[in-house]
Amino acid sequence: MPTDPFQRLDLDREVLSVSQLNSRARLLLEDVFARIWVEGEISNLARPASGHVYFTLKDQNAQVRCALFRQNAVRVREALRDGLAVRVRGRVSVFEARGDYQLILETLEPAGDGALRLAFEALKEKLATEGLFAAARKQALPAHPRRIGIVTSPSGAVIRDIISVFGRRAPQVELVLVPTAVQGREATLQIVRALELADAQGFDALILARGGGSLEDLWCFNEEAVARAVANCATPIVSAVGHETDVSIADFVADVRAPTPSAAAELLAPHTGDLVQRLENLQRRLLLRMQERLQRAGMRLEGLTKRLRHPGERLQQQAQRVDDLEQRLLRAIQQRLRNGQERLARLDTRLTAQHPERTLNALSQRLEYLGSRLPRAMQENLRRQRQQLQSLAQTLQVVSPLATLSRGYSILLDENGRAIRAADQTRPGQRLRARLGEGELSVRVESDVHGRL
Repeated sequence: MPTDPFQRLDLDREVLSVSQLNSRARLLLEDVFARIWVEGEISNLARPASGHVYFTLKDQNAQVRCALFRQNAVRVREALRDGLAVRVRGRVSVFEARGDYQLILETLEPAGDGALRLAFEALKEKLATEGLFAAARKQALPAHPRRIGIVTSPSGAVIRDIISVFGRRAPQVELVLVPTAVQGREATLQIVRALELADAQGFDALILARGGGSLEDLWCFNEEAVARAVANCATPIVSAVGHETDVSIADFVADVRAPTPSAAAELLAPHTGDLVQRLENLQRRLLLRMQERLQRAGMRLEGLTKRLRHPGERLQQQAQRVDDLEQRLLRAIQQRLRNGQERLARLDTRLTAQHPERTLNALSQRLEYLGSRLPRAMQENLRRQRQQLQSLAQTLQVVSPLATLSRGYSILLDENGRAIRAADQTRPGQRLRARLGEGELSVRVESDVHGRL
């Protein structure tokens, strides 16, 4: 392979593969365009999960692919967007796999006012992440403010426009100027101090205002210190920076954004004519309500007057009611007595019917009757029992062993009184008792009939 990438190829001596061609082209481009600056506008921006950034850098007539790898893209990755004018530094190279001509970037910075735009977007994203733009932390403006602080430059048309609006719409509102620079190096610190001073004076609302200008002129309202000072204000604040198309970080943080300083004044200046008309309407409504209430009270009083009667008449009615209640009470007592007497008579009749003497007489008669039956019943029961005993004795006699003994048989009993049923239950010389039909004999075993004992 030639060591000099500019060496002309001799096609008769060497044929290159596609890979060799792209490799030599890459070496050639990287050697010639090792460190160059290029300016253009971003388009086709891609931010894959790998952390690398890819986009096309273009101008009016041409475009080139660019690759910004992760280690160089960390600080600017999220702030990049399509249409942003940038200045990049890197080397020209070739992506050999596809033969694409591209720039491998090392550094990227905004071009022209793009630097300010990039810083604006970065701070906006940071503060939004912290929640400084959240609607939940916005305060409502007072409906009828009495004292308003105006944070702006003491010179210029802004303060005059605000005073003019209040003078026309709400001359009763007290305006207090809190002076500050609104442009230049010292403006940021002065605005922060002016906001802190105004917030401590107990105003009903604040207006942070400045006239129109370029992005550089309005930049102090895009500083983080000013944004945090606005966020820290306990007093409701209206931001009116620049013209309608101008937007600042302070606008996002403030409780309300007005497109112009005059519009901010109109938001906080209730029109006096409107207030007078509203007051007149309220007065008319109050008079109507009072008349309606007086009319209702008069009608109610008339009704109560008709219902009101002389105390003597009321006493007569009460006396008549007492007499009526007395008569009803007497009738109730008499009815109660009659009911009691009738119940007493019924109970007396029942008591007479169930007198103990009658019961005792009946029981005495039954006792006499049972007493006469008892001896006969006892004799009859004894007779039946005697007959049953005789029958059982005869049955016992039939099956009794004694009956068998009376026919000439005997029973041999050992010394324990057990009956001897077999010869082998005895032994020679053993004393036995022989029970006869009448009496007993004492016998001694000699041997059985076969002489085997």
